[in-house]
Amino acid sequence: MHFPIANEVWPFFFGVLIFFLAVGAVARLLKWKKTGTTCYLLGIIGACFMLFFFRDPQRTPPADPAAIVAGADGTIMAVKEMPENEFLNAEAVRLSIFLSLLDVHVNRAPIGGKVEFLKYYPGKRYFTFQEKSSLYNQHSSILIGNDRTHCLVNQIVGPVARRVVYWLKLGQEVKTGEKIGMMKFGSRLDMYLPKADVEVLVKPGDKVRAGLTVVAKTIENRKSKIENGLVAEPLLDKGTER
Repeated sequence: MHFPIANEVWPFFFGVLIFFLAVGAVARLLKWKKTGTTCYLLGIIGACFMLFFFRDPQRTPPADPAAIVAGADGTIMAVKEMPENEFLNAEAVRLSIFLSLLDVHVNRAPIGGKVEFLKYYPGKRYFTFQEKSSLYNQHSSILIGNDRTHCLVNQIVGPVARRVVYWLKLGQEVKTGEKIGMMKFGSRLDMYLPKADVEVLVKPGDKVRAGLTVVAKTIENRKSKIENGLVAEPLLDKGTER
């Protein structure tokens, strides 16, 4: 039976619990009974919140091969058209998803296909509602491709986030909706899709769930477009797996 908690929870769960229990024990020794009791309660509340935050519910993605699903739970913060010349080599649509502390933070593959690029980039820690956070914040980049399209996923660290991680290997095959990583208190995920390949189905303010909500659909086979010179092959020479 699947236990719906991500394994990454345990260092945080025990860390919070042990810290507050230790401080509470010291407070009790110093005869600060109310302070000690408060620390015990905070330890229990904090540990329970970690279990809630790291929850990992089962998800069944749609069977439609044209469906592109949300890579994260949260709210669509922006839908923006822009060139993406580093990886996709095309005019792209960027879907930005903002995650609150109440959202599930396990990320899922927007499309099925081959993992063609992986890398973690150091950077700044701007607030993730700022446009410049997409360019300058610490983030992981994941490029997945199939014969219909490609999708670049950026897991972006916020100002107080610890880390964002991926659980993938270069060259690995993934299915639509498969778990690919987690935002360990990260708060923004950007999905870049070639504009010529997709029809976007969401707008700013929409609530989405990773692996379930269809945010876009492919409109034509990408392979035929490449052969006809309508789109270019993605650029994959920017760095290596880390």
